Amino acid sequence: MLRVALLSRWHVHADDYAAEASAHPLVSIDKVWDEDAERGKSWAEELGVPFEDDVSSIFHDPHIDAIILTSSTARHHDLLVEAAKYGKHIFTEKVLTLTKNDDEKVLTAVAKAQIKFMISMPRLTADYYLYAQKMMDQGVLGQVNMIRCRVAHNGAVPNGQHSTGWLPERFFDAEQCGGGSLVDLGAHPIYLANRLAGKPQYVSARLHSLMGRGVDDHAAVTVEYDSGILAVLETSFISTGSPFQLELYGTEGTLLIESDQIRVKSEKHGLEKWTPPAELPQPLETPFEQWVKEIIEGTPPSITVKDAQDLTLVNEAAAISHQEGCRVEIQP
Repeated sequence: MLRVALLSRWHVHADDYAAEASAHPLVSIDKVWDEDAERGKSWAEELGVPFEDDVSSIFHDPHIDAIILTSSTARHHDLLVEAAKYGKHIFTEKVLTLTKNDDEKVLTAVAKAQIKFMISMPRLTADYYLYAQKMMDQGVLGQVNMIRCRVAHNGAVPNGQHSTGWLPERFFDAEQCGGGSLVDLGAHPIYLANRLAGKPQYVSARLHSLMGRGVDDHAAVTVEYDSGILAVLETSFISTGSPFQLELYGTEGTLLIESDQIRVKSEKHGLEKWTPPAELPQPLETPFEQWVKEIIEGTPPSITVKDAQDLTLVNEAAAISHQEGCRVEIQP
């Protein structure tokens, strides 16, 4: 049995990971910690497990095998380094940290401790991503030269129930988040494009705030990859009804994904008209399930340390690009 501690209900996805852990037959949630003691106590009571107000006690507890971290992004570095120092396996949310340097410190600690690490990038396990990757690998689109991806919602738009939108106010605290829509929701288009396009080399970005709440609530990023692919990545907290979109454009074909609608066109491959897939690949196991399997069975996961590093590289470069109003080169 893998005994885990939940570290913080700060992020809105914390409940999702707690539910997945609770439902897993080989996982036991043994403790809860939260920087907000009242929030943590309430969560622990709901789960029927003890609350620990001193996070260091969790790291020192020999009965805790692993941690699930869903704290504010600004706390990731310190908590992850400490977890690794005491040999706790790590499951965390995107992004890993806010800078390349902090990533290196965390991952050095992980490697030194020889623990199992997973960063949650669920769209890399989805059937539509696997299909897009297959179309590229099989050359159906020819030489892919452009990718566009958009992930957006209306979490910052006022509604009848919430005067400032359904996202918690803490998502607009720059000190806690290290950014706004791009560093949070924008992670999805970034890691998808990174996986499909290769090594990011140059980044140009604009991070805007329509609501004026201290962080960006919508953003657009252009990433140039060593493969020659140009990616346009979009995200937003202020977009109502915006579908997920992933588009791949090549010399011999085009693939369009919008929500659950997928269609491809490639005259050289017998797809003269827009054609839906005859069959989609089977989705991979969730990041959480992959993490547990690696710990217990030694099965290598599909999501890697490189995925985590490249996500941070683009996020950090995008922030610099916006602040300095320039195209930023990502250094090796």
